[in-house]
Amino acid sequence: MNFYITDDDETIRSMLAQIIEDEDLGEVVGESDDGALLEGETLNLKKVDILLIDLLMPNRDGLETIQAIQPTFKGKVIMISQIESKELICEAYLLGIEHYIIKPINKIEVLAVIRKVMEHTRLEKSINDIQKSLNSVLQMDTGLNRKKSSFKEYNIKNYAEFLLSELGISGENGSKDLLEILAFLFNYEKKHTFEQGLPSLNEIYEYLANKKLGDKADERDLTREAKASKQRVRRAIYQSLKHLSSLGLTDFSNAKFEKYSSHFFDFTIVRKKMTELKNESNQSYTPTRINMKKFIHALYFEAKRMMLEG
Repeated sequence: MNFYITDDDETIRSMLAQIIEDEDLGEVVGESDDGALLEGETLNLKKVDILLIDLLMPNRDGLETIQAIQPTFKGKVIMISQIESKELICEAYLLGIEHYIIKPINKIEVLAVIRKVMEHTRLEKSINDIQKSLNSVLQMDTGLNRKKSSFKEYNIKNYAEFLLSELGISGENGSKDLLEILAFLFNYEKKHTFEQGLPSLNEIYEYLANKKLGDKADERDLTREAKASKQRVRRAIYQSLKHLSSLGLTDFSNAKFEKYSSHFFDFTIVRKKMTELKNESNQSYTPTRINMKKFIHALYFEAKRMMLEG
């Protein structure tokens, strides 16, 4: 992969470049000492996959630079700073950065973060390629019979069961709902190819309620079951977050933690849950907000990728 480093400290740039090259992570295709020197199109021409950028710089800081290049730059951004202000870190994540590294930089943390972003980038590219290929196949083969469709649905459920086991929630009540959701999405994609985007979560839960209770069920019962399904799924996803965070807390380089945590959850949420688990005996915390849609989409596309490759 191609890296670009922007930091007004030459020593930091040199250290980051050395880590990247010594560990064979890729090639550093450019450096600069201020955000004002960066343009999105230039970064794209250099085929930059990952931009490492300092928060505080003399002319244009990291946040302003991300806003400036965001409309055109296609790569990922890792921000580096000695400032630990929650407000600034939150603003950086809202602007779309992948991760935030605190100075003074630590080689182990730098390697862990870069490798996660690299894996995330590869997964995204793989999913996009699979999506294009699958859409082409589905458009050419709209005459699939019901028996073959059921077989494919069964297949995607098999791969999803493996993923749920990897994520530590195969025994949760909500895991059955998640399997049904994936089967629904697979059949939905065959008909619509996600041209208008994926269906909303409410639409998905309404489908599950109708499938379980039948078309003749009372409207109130359907609404109640849809809400119950949503709660089961939420609890299962929360348990997965807790499971992965526990793995990361024990060993930051744990293979499952590295592979799944940033792919299925926002990194800020994972880090927050790790902090909560670490201080669990001393403090009480408000419930962690979970991006259920991100988790479900990641689960679907990862299960489909495994199914097609298998």
